[in-house]
Amino acid sequence: MTPKLPRDNAQTAGQFLAATRGDAEAKQYGDSYHLAFADHEFLSRPEVRGIRFELELLKPDLALRERAIDHTIVVFGSARFICKADAELLLAKAPDDNARLKANTALDNSHHYESAREFGHLVASYNQTQSDAHNRLHICTGGGPGIMEAANRGAFESGDLTIGLNISLPREQNPNPYITPGLAFRFHYFALRKMHFVMRARAIVVYPGGFGSFDELFEVLTLIQTKKIEPLPVVLVDAQHWQTVVRFDLLVNQELIDVADMKIIHFVDTATQAWSVIRDWYELD
Repeated sequence: MTPKLPRDNAQTAGQFLAATRGDAEAKQYGDSYHLAFADHEFLSRPEVRGIRFELELLKPDLALRERAIDHTIVVFGSARFICKADAELLLAKAPDDNARLKANTALDNSHHYESAREFGHLVASYNQTQSDAHNRLHICTGGGPGIMEAANRGAFESGDLTIGLNISLPREQNPNPYITPGLAFRFHYFALRKMHFVMRARAIVVYPGGFGSFDELFEVLTLIQTKKIEPLPVVLVDAQHWQTVVRFDLLVNQELIDVADMKIIHFVDTATQAWSVIRDWYELD
């Protein structure tokens, strides 16, 4: 028979609030009578920003710990790419030349979506061979559409846990539907979101993307170069694209970065190659 011993003598704040009538009393005594942690207006003040930082750090961390998620592979890339089937449908319905041009561009770029989806599947397939949850690697993205959706989708369709770190924006970005319920997190602060990207990251996989993808990529490269985090593989998918848009060789030749800085960067063309880099780096079975 299991002893029914309490884990903690204290009531939770939720239990306490449910058992009291603080709101009714606040109407009599004013907003100052609200409990501090239940006062949204107080928590939104600029002076309380530091506490909000701590909350955005702590909430996802506790949820990930409770799921025994210790290791992630973070996938960055454009939010604009769509899957091949959707691109073909877009082309079929294009009403004019301009729409057909855009649809053809979407179709040309759809191979990136399909590659990220395949990569998510490869990672999930590895996890199925690991009986210990603490040895698994889980796909983590920014939680939006495009490459983020594709990587989450590949893992989700294979029955794996997937993580999305969404950000609140003026134009609302909703989480994609391939994030495990309970593992979709919403951030206000980019800095705390970035911190969560790297806290558990064991590899960074980056597909072609815009300003946001560049920001995320170079943030990680800077953290590694300045030894704020341990070295980890940074995998750039579509070698020709990356070697064209960023002249890493020129930076080395002009001694703006060291040759050693390039040892963590891996240029690949396929999802299988990206996964092989990570497997070799960590000597995975």
